[in-house]
Amino acid sequence: MYSAKPLTTSLSSPRAAARLSQTLNVLANGSTSTCLKSCSTPLLARPPYFLPHRLFASTAQQRIREVFPPPQDAPSIKVTPPAWHHPVYTEEQMNAIHVAHRETKTWADRVALMMVKLLRFGMDTATGYSHDKGSIKPKGDPNQKALAQNKGWFAMNERKWLVRMLFLESVAGVPGMVAASVRHLHSLRRLKRDNGWIETLLEEAYNERMHLLTFMKMAEPGWFMKFMILGAQGVFYNGFFLSYLMSPRICHRFVGFLEEEAVLTYTRAIADIDAGKLPKWDKLEAPEIAVRYWNMPEGHRTMRDLLLYIRADEAKHREVNHTLGNLEQKTDPNPFVSEYEDPSKPHPNKSIDNIKPTGWERKEVM
Repeated sequence: MYSAKPLTTSLSSPRAAARLSQTLNVLANGSTSTCLKSCSTPLLARPPYFLPHRLFASTAQQRIREVFPPPQDAPSIKVTPPAWHHPVYTEEQMNAIHVAHRETKTWADRVALMMVKLLRFGMDTATGYSHDKGSIKPKGDPNQKALAQNKGWFAMNERKWLVRMLFLESVAGVPGMVAASVRHLHSLRRLKRDNGWIETLLEEAYNERMHLLTFMKMAEPGWFMKFMILGAQGVFYNGFFLSYLMSPRICHRFVGFLEEEAVLTYTRAIADIDAGKLPKWDKLEAPEIAVRYWNMPEGHRTMRDLLLYIRADEAKHREVNHTLGNLEQKTDPNPFVSEYEDPSKPHPNKSIDNIKPTGWERKEVM
């Protein structure tokens, strides 16, 4: 037999008691519209910011908290806009992004590529990443479902993709910040200008962090994932810091190769959506933080559209770092923020309308 126990929870404030009384009165009258206006909004606006649903979460539902709660003690602040406004991408420009690889030419290039392959192996192992190397059947193919089932445990689903993307972006935001801080300190110590490199590197780090914040709106990492991110960041930050002190050129080439892998990863994720392998993402809307940051137009705010924007960002970082790796590290100006004598000639810029996947050679921009 079941036995009912009386409710013994105490109300800690008169406001909470008044709200509960108002809710009971509304329910007794058979109407909920007033309650939704006067009760639900204040409750949702207060801690602990519970979320009704997450696409992926290794944290228990009752412990999931809003990632970006509203400020508690800043009633005069309406909104804090981003420090760097993102350039506008067209659909044609984003669809033109493709997988590319810069061939190694020097021993430094080979060292950078070897380190990326080592990092890629560790990241694939940590996130359980595996992808079909064969051709992907078009969406709607009757054999597509069987193909996905045949891969069994190694099939990439929505959860595994989000795990990989979270881990990838938590690492990708490190190099730009490290390089910018080192160059900043060099500029102060040598009493010389940096020729515009710091701004671009900081903007890159900021952009990668926005990728991470966007995915955190869709996924709630558990303690194990957070521990992995903490360890990876600690090792990678310090390793990249020491490496940048010794050879900035190799570090930029390393990041260029790393961004090549990022473009490949997002291209495969988009292909999986098109192939019908990720049905939960077919009509999934992008988070509001992404809509505002990328200025996503109406009718183009799906998960696939979001991945197109992020892939375009990674392709831009690929171009920037391969280009910076081709320049004289201490003397050459940053070609992505410079003004040119003849603007009609193709040259680097902040957008992707004139992008070169393998970077600009020094003789092309100097």
